[in-house]
Amino acid sequence: MNEDNIEHISRSTNAISEWSIEFLKNIGISDNWVKYINLIFLVSVVVVLVFVVQYVTRIILQTILSRSARLSKADILENLSKRRFPHFLAMIVPFSLAKGSIPIIFDQFPKTMRFMDKLADIYLIFYVIWLIMSVVNAFSDTLRTKPSLKDKPLDSYVQVVKIIFYIIGFIILFSILTGQNPTVIITGLGAASAILMLIFKDTILGFVASLQVSTNDMVRIGDWITMPKYGADGDVVQITLTTVKIRNFDKTITTIPPYSLVSDSFQNWRGMVDTGGRRLKRSVFIKQSTIRFIREEEIAGLEKIQYISDYIQKKAVEINEYNSRAGADKSLLINGRNLTNMGLYRHYIDNYLRNHPDVHKELLLIVRQLQPTSKGLPLELYFFTATIDWVRYEEIVSDVFDHITAAAGYFDLELYEDVSNPVIASLSVANSDGSQLLQ
Repeated sequence: MNEDNIEHISRSTNAISEWSIEFLKNIGISDNWVKYINLIFLVSVVVVLVFVVQYVTRIILQTILSRSARLSKADILENLSKRRFPHFLAMIVPFSLAKGSIPIIFDQFPKTMRFMDKLADIYLIFYVIWLIMSVVNAFSDTLRTKPSLKDKPLDSYVQVVKIIFYIIGFIILFSILTGQNPTVIITGLGAASAILMLIFKDTILGFVASLQVSTNDMVRIGDWITMPKYGADGDVVQITLTTVKIRNFDKTITTIPPYSLVSDSFQNWRGMVDTGGRRLKRSVFIKQSTIRFIREEEIAGLEKIQYISDYIQKKAVEINEYNSRAGADKSLLINGRNLTNMGLYRHYIDNYLRNHPDVHKELLLIVRQLQPTSKGLPLELYFFTATIDWVRYEEIVSDVFDHITAAAGYFDLELYEDVSNPVIASLSVANSDGSQLLQ
């Protein structure tokens, strides 16, 4: 702006101020009070104009943005409206009006004019930051609706962007207040980098951890993770620069630092969720003294058990052929090959699980013996349910073990039970066939 324009504006503002003062004098205001009354009068007029202009501008912008969002169906436009972008954008016109009226209002108060002008510059910095934050938040909300980004730690990156703009705003604000060149302030911040790194240590570590977590796909929003060190066992609901929030299954919230996901060990159950099956690995303990050979006269009765009838018939033929070729003396059961109640029970459980409608058929299923212990011979069931729902999972597991516990008596087997309690030791339960299950 050249000197002629500045002089023209100055004459115009002085003319308005002089006209206002002259008007007040004509209505009988004394010379001692006229400039103060003029100040109040002009401030009142500008305040009313600012509110009216801001309201009208906001309504116009809100209407334009809402109609554009409906016609284009663009999520970003709808999110801009929710994040009050029209409200902040509408403040440009009233701010320009207020800024331009400062020389008019404070024409008789030069020192106050300089102060108000600097105050307006400071407000402009905050206003620009509010406007930028509104756009950043709207953009972040839009990205969260994308299926590919819905479970990513967007909060961390959004916070980094916000911090950058806050730092720029702080530098400009400090420059206005102190009159220093921004480059001098930036140089000073560089010299104080060690202190800044100490202050923003968690933020820096959190940002680096967020990059590693996102790049390596270690944790997503919604993942079920377990970290015993922090007492965390639940779903990840938020990942920011400084915190990871986990909603535990007891509805409590555990907050951990993001870099702990990189430095510490944790268990992520996403693989279970993706496969659609939840693993069960549990053993029943068989009393070893009840394990025995099956006698010939018992085979006919055991063939009535549907899940092993075909197995018994096939195995009986195979065993008889082997014993005949080997010339085994079957006057003693130990000679040659024989069926055992334990083997039949194990195959029964295996076939029972493979025919169970709630057991996952495409994942690993094993029924195996483990190393004997003081509690007996462990018979381990290793399989996956066809659901990952916790309540339904527990129902399936309970039904399976109810069945195999009750089925043990049909094979003349006893399950381990601690009989050190004299009350329990005195109990004896018999099944429907009269065979004793617990002693």
